[in-house]
Amino acid sequence: MATLSYPPDLVTLPILAAAAVGGFEITPQPNLPAASLPVLALPSGEELRGANAALRYIGRVSKHTGFYGVDALTAAQVDEWIEYSPVFSVGAEFEKACSYANSFLELRTFLVGSDISIADVVIWAALAGTGRRWESMRSSNKYPHLSRWYNSITGEYPSLKKLIATPKKPGAPIVSSKGTDTKKKQGENVSNEASSSSESTFDIELPEAKMGKVCTRFPPEPSGYLHIGHAKAALLNQHFAQKYKGRLIIRFDDTNPTKEKDEYVESILQDLDTLGVKGDALTYTSDYFEELQQMAEKLIKEGKAYVDDTPREQMQKERMDGIESKRRNTSVEENLALWKEMLAGSEKGTQCCVRGKLDMQALNKTLRDPVYYRCNPTPHHRVGAKYKVYPTYDFACPYVDAVEGVTHALRSSEYHDRNEQYYRVLEEMGLRKVIVWDFSRLNFVYTLLSKRKLQWFVDNGWVEGWDDPRFPTVRGIQRRGLTVEALRQFILSQGASKNLNLMEWDKLWTINKKIIDPVCPRHTAVIGDGKVLLELTNGPETPFVRVIDRHKKYPPAGKKATSFTRRIWLDQADAACISNGEEVTLMDWGNAIVQNVERDTEGKVLSLTGVLHLEGSVKTTKLKLTWLPEIPDLVPLSLVELDYLITKKKLEEGEDFLSALNPRTRWEIEAIGDANMRNLKKGETIQLERKGYYVCDVPYLRPNKPIILIAVPDGRQRPPPGETAQK
Repeated sequence: MATLSYPPDLVTLPILAAAAVGGFEITPQPNLPAASLPVLALPSGEELRGANAALRYIGRVSKHTGFYGVDALTAAQVDEWIEYSPVFSVGAEFEKACSYANSFLELRTFLVGSDISIADVVIWAALAGTGRRWESMRSSNKYPHLSRWYNSITGEYPSLKKLIATPKKPGAPIVSSKGTDTKKKQGENVSNEASSSSESTFDIELPEAKMGKVCTRFPPEPSGYLHIGHAKAALLNQHFAQKYKGRLIIRFDDTNPTKEKDEYVESILQDLDTLGVKGDALTYTSDYFEELQQMAEKLIKEGKAYVDDTPREQMQKERMDGIESKRRNTSVEENLALWKEMLAGSEKGTQCCVRGKLDMQALNKTLRDPVYYRCNPTPHHRVGAKYKVYPTYDFACPYVDAVEGVTHALRSSEYHDRNEQYYRVLEEMGLRKVIVWDFSRLNFVYTLLSKRKLQWFVDNGWVEGWDDPRFPTVRGIQRRGLTVEALRQFILSQGASKNLNLMEWDKLWTINKKIIDPVCPRHTAVIGDGKVLLELTNGPETPFVRVIDRHKKYPPAGKKATSFTRRIWLDQADAACISNGEEVTLMDWGNAIVQNVERDTEGKVLSLTGVLHLEGSVKTTKLKLTWLPEIPDLVPLSLVELDYLITKKKLEEGEDFLSALNPRTRWEIEAIGDANMRNLKKGETIQLERKGYYVCDVPYLRPNKPIILIAVPDGRQRPPPGETAQK
């Protein structure tokens, strides 16, 4: 019998459910410290660390034929569901995951193949683990195909019922309360549930990781502002450092003085602070320039590197074709002489670079004598003109990782081909091994993440700067109204998967909406173009004011004063829907009967006349209208709508992004807003009733200067780029 050791706060239901259905006997023991990985100890004495490793093993040894798939394809499909299962425990994503599984099961009996597999068991456990949340969904039959499948699995395997009915005691499965439906105290951060449960998506083990010994690093180049892809890397590195009770180093990879600035250093540190990423140490690659030069010279003397003056374009072609440079076999003395020219920054030196003598015939072309050092007379933003040569990332990074004690170098899978080069460079240097661990890059539709391409938009005036709300930078998406908590939840919900995905922005904005909607204040605006006056003949002769909540269900949002007058403003779009004699509801006031609708020859509404009918029932009216009083205290608004910068979902490698530029990405709509909006602060998010969410970009300054509000996406499907402006 195998033994499963785990920390008391871990969700072990998927493993125990898989064992129960698969006929694999396990003795559960909650005897590990918090934040530890579960350990499955086999009768043979071997141990498997991590929930997914345990699940895959149980799947392979199960008594059920095909429990882990019947071929490579179905096994891969099982893996997909295992990796997807943690999404059900993310509070903000639960219903979307249920909807996806429900649609998938519409014409299927099982998730993979024609019989039960470990995929079915894992998703069953993911649903059962949410407790009342799933039970309420199941009883409402909101997801009929998913409920039918769940009931079938539960009925077929009585052992599963025992698992979720077993009381929590030592030796019994403990199902974490993360992700269950629990009532929150008023005013509590509404995102806590989703935030904490999303941590479970990182139930992936780092190879050879030891508790208390892991050291990760986040090495941004200070050549631009942090974008959403960098945010994922930073949060991943922090997560694993904390998971293994280790260290995180924030290191600036400042090896290219032509592009780097102190401005970027400061902005990156500020953005990391915004994200809540705190390093245990702050270092710079430039701290090691002297040591790196000595290492380069050492390799030259050992015949492991040489100085090459081949023109760059020719060198690139020779590397692609596997042709050795004419300088590859020059003497150590000649190489050292050229190295001194490089150190001096002479005319000859600027024509040279140092290359590692690795393997020009290697199938992995990154091993074909990569460049270690370049000559660059440009002063460095941090050390000035002290050096004329600078190491490349491929040379500096392995060295600094090794000497700083990094155990695991996490980097996105786009660099996977360079892993072999990384290890080879460490070997040439005679330094200890650092484990490279890949994760998938965060790619979004209609989005450029290349700093070079983003710089083009800044330099050519297409955007206001690196914090432009159309930019995928941390500052840009915050200015667009994205909360840091939503960004963290989204990135953590992606987990540490290596699968490459092109993400839709909708998922991120949906998470954001679920965070801001319960707490953001409500205000009212009327579009300026064509606004219509409704005169209430029995309305108040003298205007009066009521103080009401800015958010009916969230008192901490504060109060606002609403004026009630005889004449009120309506949107033209609302007025056009009203018929003579129709009863409508004026929100936060009551019902009114519109007795006369005056239109011009083209059907545009010019004015309305009606009477208050406050005793009328709001349940009987078709139109619920927002309105503003006709008073001089109303404030001018500029409602800003934004579109994607490019019109193509994904640019292929080498494709010119200039050919996909969106000609119009910003437009403004004039409106008037309630007087309370004078108090809005920059960065404050509000909801304009029946219009959507907005973030205050420019607050109230003076009567003739409009408040600028930027529309915050809510996750609904949008028209393709370019069509929004036309609409």
